[in-house]
Order: sequence, then structure tokens, then C-alpha cells
Amino acid sequence: MTTRRTRPAPRPPEGTPPPAELARQARTVLADAVRIAHWAAGGTGPGSAPLAAQALERAAAALELSPAQVRAGWDRARLAGLVEIHGTTARPGWRLRAWDRDDSAVLRGWVALFDAWSLVHASPEGVEATAVAEAIEAVPQVLSLLQLSAGPVTVPALLDLLGQRVAELHEERCEVPYGPQERPVPVGERSDGLNALLLDWALEGLASVGALTLGAGHATLTPLGNWAVWVKLEQICVAAQSPAGNIEQSAADMLLGCARLTPGPARAEYRAWLAARTVGSAVAELLAVARGEDALLRGLAFEALRVVGAPAEPVVRSVVTEAPLRPYALLWLAEYEGTDPDDAQDVLSREEATWLWVDTAAAVADHGETGLLVRHLDSAVQGTVPALLEEVRAAGHPRTVQVLVALAAAHPDPALAKAVRRAAFQVHTGGV
Repeated sequence: MTTRRTRPAPRPPEGTPPPAELARQARTVLADAVRIAHWAAGGTGPGSAPLAAQALERAAAALELSPAQVRAGWDRARLAGLVEIHGTTARPGWRLRAWDRDDSAVLRGWVALFDAWSLVHASPEGVEATAVAEAIEAVPQVLSLLQLSAGPVTVPALLDLLGQRVAELHEERCEVPYGPQERPVPVGERSDGLNALLLDWALEGLASVGALTLGAGHATLTPLGNWAVWVKLEQICVAAQSPAGNIEQSAADMLLGCARLTPGPARAEYRAWLAARTVGSAVAELLAVARGEDALLRGLAFEALRVVGAPAEPVVRSVVTEAPLRPYALLWLAEYEGTDPDDAQDVLSREEATWLWVDTAAAVADHGETGLLVRHLDSAVQGTVPALLEEVRAAGHPRTVQVLVALAAAHPDPALAKAVRRAAFQVHTGGV
């Protein structure tokens, strides 16, 4: 057994307001979003996003807001996890239910909005998606400079940093032009005008979610923005000091490194790994791992997605139609919507629960101990082994034969092991 040296709880920068004050500020930023979420959850039915024209008009009249304010507030409510869409029905998110009494829920909701700033503020027209993506990837460095400066930073200084980071991204990707060139022009020179446009867009987007304020030629982090950037930098520092160094690993290697950690330390590793990446790229990488053949990594990927929270909800909802991911996605969504984890299994059909049982057994067979596979029998929804074997054969899981063979080899009861081996042979040969 290894022991880990504990690290004192880090203290936020001097002058950071207490959590209650930060939560008050977050409530102010999201005040319109909360009003719209309560209106939507009250049964008036805004339908699916974006709001239908009739619902937009009703909300504007009821809340005495302009249609533009309603549309913006609606987007923020969804991104902050205040409201959820199920088909054509809007339901209150768990954060909305806890909004007035739970400061930590408020801050998590605001951080979800902060992480999604590029979705709140439409990107400039006529700019290629690649250039926009590069600017988004460079923004963490801009925020770090603002946080370390502890005061106003001039726009030219921020523009210089953005240009340097974009140039580094080009160099990392080996973007060397092919064919005859009239004159080789450095990326920074060629893109100054574009970088200035994208920096203005990013600063305006971050200001719109309450992360910074804009002055005449300078930008300053708000207390909320300063605290959020500090938290993310601290997560990166913690991960960098961890023995495994998971922050630099791919999603698959990071998850394997966390496989034997208890839930608390594992979630801390997930948070640090996520903090070093954009939300979109992290979620995409985790789902790519979940689609792989390793069942253990599939389950761990969805555990990491639970740490992502609201920004992952639309993507998780979109994979419900993928059979291998469906049980995991349904459980994730149920827990995200406030269902007790002990009761979340009720959202699965019997067939889905059986498929998940086989997938979990495959993870245990590949990475666990023999005794765990035997004890895994107790978690099946079927009341008897014969019923389980019958439904497992019908589930169509690609690892069914291997799981049954491993279970037969591990089980101490000769009669039961024989029945399991027979079932494995029948699946293998296509018999009944």
C-alpha cells in the first residue's frame, strides 16, 4: 500500500471575497437566467431551444424583458444547469432547486457558464472555425496573465500574448505551407488583424458572463473571474505534483491511472485533467475512450463526465442512441437530473440493465480479481442464474462468451460453473 503526502488546503489570493459574497455576485450575473428558468419550469412550456417565437413573446411579456434579454437568459439558464429540456418539456435543474440555499451550487452553475463563454457570445461573422477554435484554446493563457497581474492589463499586452500562443499552436501542429511562396510571412504578422478581432470577441464574451470588466484599452478580472481562474490554476498545480502526473496523459491513460483510486482522489484527478483542457475537447476525448473496447475505461469515462457536469449534458444526451453507451448515458442523465444514485438503475429497461451487467463483468474480468466476478452475480436484476443466463444470451453483448467463460472458471460451484460453460458454448455456436 502506498501513502500520499497530504497537501495543505490552498488559500485563494489575498483580497478574494468569501464564498458567500462570490455566490451573491454569481446570483446577480445570472438573475435574468434564474427568472426565465422559473418561468419555464412553471408549466408555460418554452419548448426546445432555441425558444419558439410564441414562447419568446410570452416570456418577454411575463417577465418584462426584451426578446433579446429573454433569448440570452434562456441560453444562460441551460448552460448553467438551471433548466433542462426533455423533449418539448422544460424542467427545473437541480441547481435551480438549490439556488437560494446552496452557495456551492450557485458557484458551480456560474463556473459552468464561465466555461461555456464561447457559446454565449456568437463568434465574429466571416471568420473560419479553425481560427475561432485557436483563439478559444489560447484564452486560458490570457486569463492566467490577467489573474497573475492582479489588476488591469492593457489590450496590446493581451493581444501580444494571444498572438504568441496562436503561433505556438501552429508550430505544434507543424503547419508549414507547401508550394511556392511569394514571401514567407510570420504567422503573427499575417494574423494581427484577425487576432485583434478575436481578442475583442473573447474579452466581450468573458465580460458578458461576468468574468472580467472592460475599460478604455484594458481589461480586469472581476472577483468571480479571478477566483475561477485561480481555482483552475490550482487544480493544474495539484495534478502536476501528483505521482502519476495524469494532467499530461491522454484520456485513456489518465483513466487507467485513476482506476485504483478511491472516488474522492479520482474525482480530484479528473478535475485537474479537465482544467487543463477546453471542455469540448475533453468531453470528445472521454467519449472516444468510452466507445472503445475496454469496458473499464467506458465506465470510468462516464465517471469523469460526471465531474464535467452541465457542459457535458447535451453531448451525453446525444449518445443515448448508441447501444454500447446508452445504459451509461441514461444513468448519467438520471443522476444529473437529481435522481439518487441508488435509484438511478430504475431508468434502465431489463435489457439495458442486462447489457450493462455484461459490460461491467467484462471490466472485472479484464482488470479485477476472480472473487469480484463471482460477487458480481449478486448485482444482476434477474433473480436466478438460469434467468440471468437466458437474458445474457439474448443481450447480444460482444463480450458475452468471454465473460461467461471467465465466470465459469471462477465460480466454486461445479454445477453452476457447468451451466455457465454450457451457456457460453451456446452463445459461441449460435445455439439455443
